[in-house]
Amino acid sequence: MKNKAAAIQAISKQGLLPLFYYPDAQVSLDVVRTLYKAGVRVFEYTNRGEAALENFKFLKSALKNEMQDLFLGIGTIKNTKEAKDFLSAGADFIVCPVVDIEVGKLVHEADLLWIPGCMTPTEINTAHQHNAGIIKLFPANVLGPSYLSSIKELFQGQLFVPTGGVEIEEKNIDTWFKAGVCAVGMGSKLVSKEILEKRDYDALLALTVKTFQIINKVKP
Repeated sequence: MKNKAAAIQAISKQGLLPLFYYPDAQVSLDVVRTLYKAGVRVFEYTNRGEAALENFKFLKSALKNEMQDLFLGIGTIKNTKEAKDFLSAGADFIVCPVVDIEVGKLVHEADLLWIPGCMTPTEINTAHQHNAGIIKLFPANVLGPSYLSSIKELFQGQLFVPTGGVEIEEKNIDTWFKAGVCAVGMGSKLVSKEILEKRDYDALLALTVKTFQIINKVKP
């Protein structure tokens, strides 16, 4: 079952939440296949372009025949219409850049994981009170690990994933895990514009393997 509890467990176990969007559906699938080959079992496609919904449906269709144990979520969901569209398309979890309580209600009703994006303690408190299984700290490069260390004790039991600017570098990733994250989100640092444009799947595979090696070394 790819429900809320299973998704939280999968993300926490993986320690990494890769995310990207690309207009070409086939390239998007090839990237997901490459990430899967490197060991990724939880992945976030992002709603960052006009083709996002159709591409997502294409990915879900492919997953019926391969990578059946992959949790495929959708990110950059900003309102209930987008949430309904992607829930109907089979999203395994929903990630938002903001805290939209109505989106959270829709996701909870489907017994799926809602990951709202927060920056301030007030936003975190609102998300926490509305049962966000995981909270996305965004933008992570602005907030930094010391921010999480400062506020984490206020929200006992809450899980956090930083997104935006996490570096594929041992010291940076180690600092985040020491601050108390359950996983790190990675977009363009992992699935870079250059990799996408050159279709350099070998480079993506090597970089993802390297990232897992670092995470497995520093993760508690």
